[in-house]
Amino acid sequence: MTILTPTSNTGAANAGLPDEALLNRMASEFFALVPGAAQAAAQFLPGFSEAGSAPVASVSAPGRLSSVSESGNHSGSNAGAALTQPSTQPSIYASAIPQNGGSSVAPSRPQAGGAPLSTPAASTTPYYFIGADNGYPVADGNLDGLAAQGTGRQADQTLARSFGLPGQDQLQQLLGELYPANTQAAPAAGADADARPAYYFQQGEQDYWDTAPRAANPALAAPFDINAVRRDFPILAERVNGKQLVWFDNAATTQKPQSVIDRLSYFYEHENSNIHRAAHELAARATDAYEGARSKVAKFLGAASVDEIIFVRGATEAINLVANTFGKKFIGAVDEIIVSQLEHHANIVPWQQLAAEKGAVIRVIPVDDSGQIILDEYRKLLNSKTRLVAVTQVSNALGTITPVQEIIALAHSAGARVLIDGAQAVSHLRVNVQALDADFYVFSGHKVFGPTGIGVVYGKKALLDQLPPWQGGGNMIADVTFERTQYQPAPARFEAGTGNIADAVGLGAAIDYVERLGLENIALYEHALLEYATHGLKSIPGVRLIGTAHEKASVASFVLEGYQTEEVGKALNEEGIAVRSGHHCAQPILRRFGVEATVRPSFAFYNTCEEIDRLLAVVRRLANQKRN
Repeated sequence: MTILTPTSNTGAANAGLPDEALLNRMASEFFALVPGAAQAAAQFLPGFSEAGSAPVASVSAPGRLSSVSESGNHSGSNAGAALTQPSTQPSIYASAIPQNGGSSVAPSRPQAGGAPLSTPAASTTPYYFIGADNGYPVADGNLDGLAAQGTGRQADQTLARSFGLPGQDQLQQLLGELYPANTQAAPAAGADADARPAYYFQQGEQDYWDTAPRAANPALAAPFDINAVRRDFPILAERVNGKQLVWFDNAATTQKPQSVIDRLSYFYEHENSNIHRAAHELAARATDAYEGARSKVAKFLGAASVDEIIFVRGATEAINLVANTFGKKFIGAVDEIIVSQLEHHANIVPWQQLAAEKGAVIRVIPVDDSGQIILDEYRKLLNSKTRLVAVTQVSNALGTITPVQEIIALAHSAGARVLIDGAQAVSHLRVNVQALDADFYVFSGHKVFGPTGIGVVYGKKALLDQLPPWQGGGNMIADVTFERTQYQPAPARFEAGTGNIADAVGLGAAIDYVERLGLENIALYEHALLEYATHGLKSIPGVRLIGTAHEKASVASFVLEGYQTEEVGKALNEEGIAVRSGHHCAQPILRRFGVEATVRPSFAFYNTCEEIDRLLAVVRRLANQKRN
């Protein structure tokens, strides 16, 4: 990389040296916009520290302060925004800890019109590694606009300070370390996509600027405060192989906000008890919390009644429950079950087992070359023998959003029932089971920022009332003698034994969090992330995207020519980037596209374009190495 040095205009004595005022301004912008710059600077700039003379405290919850570590392991920092968070910036999680009997105190909601969920104090500076008493001059007023661009804040909410530069040699050493010759810096957020970089530390090789993603940076237009959101997820401050974690494995499991972690802790500290069958106070608290979570799920899904919500371990158990109740009662020999090529193994294997036991037949809806269900072929499969249609709403392997409303309506016109696998949908899309007219809808809590080991079956009450239990034991009985057993009505009939009480409560807290952000806001932002990543991946020679349906959730499966998927996954992991590499428990759909495995980055609302840039840089480097 060629370094272009602005020369001083202060006289011959300083000829060849940088102009200090210009470099002060450039460096302030640089450290605000470039991920990891402060950590790198601390390695060889005398007296420089990431957070000034003392660690800066960050707020993750009321009364919960954490200090920025010397290693730069700060809480939930946005890759392209401020490097640490001052105590004046609250998270969007105000408090979700019950104050009595299992009821939650709701945090403050976002303002109308898409206003940020948290507003920093007017004295906040985006350059937190600069102390107020460091002796460096205050930068000119125009830097307020640069700070606002880099952090997503209003210009009048910032007080920018210049960096206070070392000599020219040290600066060039710093920039050479951060941007070696074979690495290209991404364009500054909000910059004109077609413009050449203005500053020498942004000048990369021509091919980067010819092929860089042209999508606008959604972090600057997010309908919520992305920095506040990231601070709510403590694991995002984790470091992997010395790099700040980038979590792009959200389709496998999502990370948990502090409010969910605290809610689980509160349950075990103050409410832990079995439910329903005791007269003491803790049993009442636990029951209230558990049934309160059921009410939240019912509202979240748009169910007509809390009696239509059954807690299970996850979507896999949920599908098995339907197969072993509805399937065994209503599906017999020569009856037909329809699934699609897109299905996760969990929505294939239980129906295969049922078909083998009953002598039923499985029919498969094909998909087109983009990965979308072919509705005309689906219509041809429906007939008087069709008893059940079981399809995903969002493909875990491709991200395809299927036309479930049309699928359900067509099935009902043929007299069939429908199960929708919503495991990949509920964290991305607003779901209303009554509007869809789904007979069954299932999902897993850990896919929607809740705990593992908890999931949900929604079933229409009139249908659930016809179904036999599938497990026997406590909680699901009304009366037992040695001659007979009388069962409870739904949903208790399907919840034998001691359930996962704490994690059901944690799921309720996760739903609270998602609802505060707003699923519409989440969908808008994640779509922008997907567009940005898709454009970037398509620009890299040798990359083949698997799944290009027009309607997609934030999954970007791909393969890279010349590499096994595990090689790409390993290279990304070395840079702290977590993706899924493999068949994703969806082998039939991958084989439809002639592959056995893909690399699958999948995005959530706490991800950023800067993180995507890190992934693209690794994939581009691998592609270039193979070409060379």
